[in-house]
Amino acid sequence: MARTIDGKAVAATVRAEVRERAARLAARGLQPGLATVLVGDDPASQVYVANKQKACAEVGIRSFGHRLPADVSQAALRDLVQSLGADPAVHGILVQLPLPKGLDADEIINAIPPTKDVDGLHPMSQGRLMAGQPGLRPCTPLGVMRLLDEAGVELKGAQAVVVGRSLLVGKPVALLLLERHATVTVCHSRTRDLGAVVREADVLVAAAGSPLLVKGDWIRPGAAVVDLGVNMVDGVQVGDVDFDAALGVAGLLTPSRGGVGPMTITLLLRNTVEAYKARHGLR
Repeated sequence: MARTIDGKAVAATVRAEVRERAARLAARGLQPGLATVLVGDDPASQVYVANKQKACAEVGIRSFGHRLPADVSQAALRDLVQSLGADPAVHGILVQLPLPKGLDADEIINAIPPTKDVDGLHPMSQGRLMAGQPGLRPCTPLGVMRLLDEAGVELKGAQAVVVGRSLLVGKPVALLLLERHATVTVCHSRTRDLGAVVREADVLVAAAGSPLLVKGDWIRPGAAVVDLGVNMVDGVQVGDVDFDAALGVAGLLTPSRGGVGPMTITLLLRNTVEAYKARHGLR
């Protein structure tokens, strides 16, 4: 029977660390600030942004919320992001994605200064990750790595398989695993005999956005399985991994709820503090 990884507990530990760092800065009269930009009225995006603003208050980070109508012009949105980039009180900028139709997300992301790119999506941030240079990393992949570390998973020399190749999760988590000396295979929708590739994994990260894609008999006995899938099937949230089937095979397993999800906002907070420290030359 697999041991489940409690993402909520690990997230609470990381938030306590961030709260302590923010308190040390506050004692010196310093306070990191995070600006969030929400365009339109998508219900899920509204919830995500509200949760981020609440989390900022809980750890002592200033929150600057900006909400724009769905019909805002590209130029007006870009101007707002550029003004936030020039604001000395703002150390991290997060533009909630996806943007409404008609807006070019790539142009807006490129308008964020890399030093304030707490989502790790700017091409320069991605390039620094590829080159192994210091910089801000995407939050969800950072959360995956922290969960694996907290669970005591040995990554050096491990066979790691990442299912999914998105810029937000699949590619960066593969690069982070490579930094830790794992041997990494990245799979996608055109991978031949996906099950056979997955069976080789000591560490499996499922991030394809395909419900119940990974079957129980695909999993290597004792493997560490991190499931990032958030899919609704008949009104029930399921992951990319068949959790019930995997439970009897894997050594470690994250649930669809309470696994990686709680880590994402938490690492966003951590990135904001790290962005502040980097900007001001603090260790």
